[in-house]
Amino acid sequence: MWLYLAVLVGLYYLLRWYQERQVVSHLQDKFVFITGCDSGFGNLLARQLDLRGLRVLAACLTEQGAEQLRNQTSDRLETVILDVTKTESITAATEWVKERVGNRGLWGLVNNAGVFHPHGYTEWLKIEAYMDTLKVNLIGLIEVTLSMLPLVRRAQGRIVNVSSILGRIAFFGGVYSSTKYGVEAFSDILRRELQHFGVKISIIEPGYFRTGMSDLQKSSEAAKQVWKEVPVHIKESYGQKFFDTYHDLLKQGMLSCSTNLNLVTDCMEHALTSVHPRTRYSAGWDAKFFFIPLSYLPTSVADYILTRSWPKPAQAV
Repeated sequence: MWLYLAVLVGLYYLLRWYQERQVVSHLQDKFVFITGCDSGFGNLLARQLDLRGLRVLAACLTEQGAEQLRNQTSDRLETVILDVTKTESITAATEWVKERVGNRGLWGLVNNAGVFHPHGYTEWLKIEAYMDTLKVNLIGLIEVTLSMLPLVRRAQGRIVNVSSILGRIAFFGGVYSSTKYGVEAFSDILRRELQHFGVKISIIEPGYFRTGMSDLQKSSEAAKQVWKEVPVHIKESYGQKFFDTYHDLLKQGMLSCSTNLNLVTDCMEHALTSVHPRTRYSAGWDAKFFFIPLSYLPTSVADYILTRSWPKPAQAV
């Protein structure tokens, strides 16, 4: 019995390997629109796809980021300024894309733009931090998708949404994790609704990687500023010793981030260029071999594993 099961599993993975090696034809005629190309995953993906010969339409938040990207790529790549929190900016970017893709439509939409709120416990943060993060990571992603969707449907193309391992198992960054769970849900629903239009949706779930969002100095300073502004009665509940330990754990986590961003962008590229893209891509060894398996454990077991090294508040019961 076990032999038959092993054979079936082996055949399944062999078939998947064969299917995933099949590449979409005429890639040089395909347009791909990517948000958040100033730095990080978006910037690297834009350069990677440009080298592959695709027609990259890169959206940057700043003109400086756009100029730097143009200087590193071929004349095929074009840039546009986009603020995903502003409807008028999204509308203008959509018209800009329409002018370039014409009747061919938009083959790929990569929703990569994102921010991480200042590091701190949930009740330490002001409501403005919640709103700002939601506007970029979830509301902006949804609005860009809805605006570009007719163009993607015309091309029977791909939508690639960048989530996070924190969208599979939440244990850190309350509002950030909430937005990524939202991205997961939105993507799942969109995939099921659009399956009859030939549009394929993929979700990218990176583990810990060193990008602008995980910069050690910026994260450390932001956490200290958050703690400084926490109301006195909340500070007393946790205590300074708690924050100092939390801050040390934060720094350790930032230092352990992977610097190999290609582990993520290779997943994005596969989702855009494979005839049979995956529904979900877990990027990074920590995601594949720790966080994803952990997400399937009983909640009480996962809670223990994730929080066993956390400090205890001063007024813990």
